[in-house]
Amino acid sequence: MNWPAFWLSLRVTAIASIIILVVGLALALLLVRVRFPLKILAETVIMLPLVLPPSVIGYYLLLAFGRGSPLFEWFNLRILFTWQAAVAASVVVGLPLMVQSSRAALANVDPLLENAARTLGASEVRIFWRITLPLARRGILAGMILGSARALGEFGATLMITGNIPGRTQTLPVAIYDAVQAQRYADAHLMVLVMTALAFAGILLARQLEPPIPGRRPEQSAKAPL
Repeated sequence: MNWPAFWLSLRVTAIASIIILVVGLALALLLVRVRFPLKILAETVIMLPLVLPPSVIGYYLLLAFGRGSPLFEWFNLRILFTWQAAVAASVVVGLPLMVQSSRAALANVDPLLENAARTLGASEVRIFWRITLPLARRGILAGMILGSARALGEFGATLMITGNIPGRTQTLPVAIYDAVQAQRYADAHLMVLVMTALAFAGILLARQLEPPIPGRRPEQSAKAPL
C-alpha cells in the first residue's frame, strides 16, 4: 500500500470537498433563483467536465494556471506540479455533480413555505438557513458526497498538471497507474480495492440520502401488481 499517496489523496479530497460544497451550492442557488441572459450557456459550461476527456480538462487547467495566464501573471498563482493543482483538478471534475444534485434539491423546495416566512418578516438569509437549506439538505449532501467521490478518483487531469512526484503530487489513482506500469500488480490490487471500497461507500451513502419518490412509501415494492 502506498500510504503517502493515500494520505495525500485524502487531503486533496477533503479540501476539494469544502470548495465543491461552497461553490457548488452558490452556483446551484444562482441557477435556481436568478434569471439572467445566457443562463443555458452558463449551465452548459458548468456541466462540461462530465463529458470532456480528462486530457482536455487538464489542458484547460494548464492554460488557466500556466505562464501568460491572468492567474499566473496578475495574482502570482504558481501551483502547477504541486498538490494544490490536484485540488484544482478535483474541484473542476467534482463540481458538476454537486451543482446538479443541489439544483434539483433546491428547485423542489416548496416556495409557499418560503413566502409564508417572508410574510412573517423573516429575512432572506434566515429563510435560507431555517427553511430552504433544511428542506434541501439531503440532495445537497448527496451532491457533495458524489462530487467528493469523483474528486477522489480524478486521474487524467491531475496527472497533466501535477506530474507524478512520489510523496509530493502522487495521488492514489496516479500511484495505481505507476504500480501497473512497474508491474507491481500486488500493490495495484490493494490500492484498487481501497479505491473501489471508498467509491462504493460514497455511492451507497448518496443513494440513501436521495429523497423518496412522491406518492410511494419506502416499504412499497417497486414491482407492479399483476
